[in-house]
Formats: sequence, C-alpha cells, structure tokens
Amino acid sequence: MESWKSAIWAVLLSVMLPLGLVFWKTSLLTCLLLVIWVAVVLVFNHIWNRRQYEGELQSQERSLQQAAIRTLNHHRHDWMNDLQVLYGYIQLGKPDKTVQTVERIKERIALDSRIAKLGVPSLVFYIQSFRTYSSNLELVVAVEEGLNLEDKLTHEAQDELTTVIMQSVRAYQYSGLAPQGEARKLMIGFTQDGGDILISFEGEGMNGNPELLQGQIYNIVQGKIMRAEALGGHNQATVQLRLPLEM
Repeated sequence: MESWKSAIWAVLLSVMLPLGLVFWKTSLLTCLLLVIWVAVVLVFNHIWNRRQYEGELQSQERSLQQAAIRTLNHHRHDWMNDLQVLYGYIQLGKPDKTVQTVERIKERIALDSRIAKLGVPSLVFYIQSFRTYSSNLELVVAVEEGLNLEDKLTHEAQDELTTVIMQSVRAYQYSGLAPQGEARKLMIGFTQDGGDILISFEGEGMNGNPELLQGQIYNIVQGKIMRAEALGGHNQATVQLRLPLEM
C-alpha cells in the first residue's frame, strides 16, 4: 500500500519536469510532451484508483464471508447442543424434559423467523452474527409478530437504523462492567405503535453511569430520523427509540 502511494506521488511530482520545460522554453514539442505526460499520469491514476476500489470490495467481501461462516458455525453448534440434550432426555425416558426442550427449540426457531422477517438485511445480519463475536454482553432480542420494515423504510433509512442500533449496543456494551461472575444482558425489543416503530433497550448488570449512557444514546440519534425517549421505572438503563414510518 505504501509503495503504491509513493509511486503515485512520484508520478505526480514527475509532471513538474515537463511543466518546467514548458516554462523554460515554450514550444510545440514541450507542450506536446506536457500533454502526453499528463495523459499518462491521469491514466495511471485511474488504473490505480480502480485497483484500490476492487481491492477494498474484495476485502469487504472476504470479511462478510468470514462473518457468515462464523454465524453459521455458531448456530450449528447451538442446534447440535439442543439436539444432544433432547436425545439425552429421550434416552432417559423423561417426557416432561423432552417436551420442554422441544418447546425451547420451537421458540428459538420462531424468534429467528421473526428477526429474519424484519426485512432489513444489514440489521438482521448484525443481530444474528452478534453472538459469534467474543463479547462481554449478551444480546436478548424480542420482535413483535408480523413486524416487517422492508417496504416501510427507504434503503437510506434502513442503513441509518442499523447504524444507530449498532452504536447504541456499543454504548451499552462499554457503559460499565458487571461484578465478577455476573452476566450483563441487553434486551432489545422491536414493536409497532401506530405509525411508529419502537426499539427499546433495557440493560441488566450495568454498573456504569445511567445518565451518561442516556446522554450517549441521545447524541447517537441527534440529527437522525428517529428520536430517543427515556422510559420511566426503576431501571434508568432503559431507553426507547421512536422511528416514524411516515417519511
């Protein structure tokens, strides 16, 4: 990368040579030399920019593929654990435990389906892949049945929604550490209230400053299409985002 940058600067500076010749002795030959030189520099710069762009796309594609593989492996591992537990209860002849395990699996399938039907690919991928990364925060997601945003938000609004949620989760993630041995959870809920979509954040095991956390969320949504609302109650680490659909 540095060698390419150095080469670009070297070529651009080299234009000073024919330019200097034109100033020193203006003639048809020196002017023609300057034009050819500049044309070569422009072509070289175009080729370099194109290669840079293609390289960045390939890098992003590889990162996305790796994230998808991690997500699939993580979900496969979870399903295998559930199946092993279910098989163990069946072998032990414990019908009550077997039914409970089946119900838990059904609930997970239903939740994954509701998350997928949110209709915002970037948001769905972020939620589904969050658990695959080493994190000090457990994400618990709840989605209202039938909620779909695909045809209700523009692509720009979808990207903005995903960015705000990611930044809000990060704010909770680094808002404070739980005591030794205690889990930190963040519950995110997606519901519809008339013409608005409500995204609620409720943190558990947070030892940070709740007022500072709320301030961070308000700063995140400043100038965005949504607004933040502090919810009442004893848990001050609870914030709600209101996203209007009439846009």
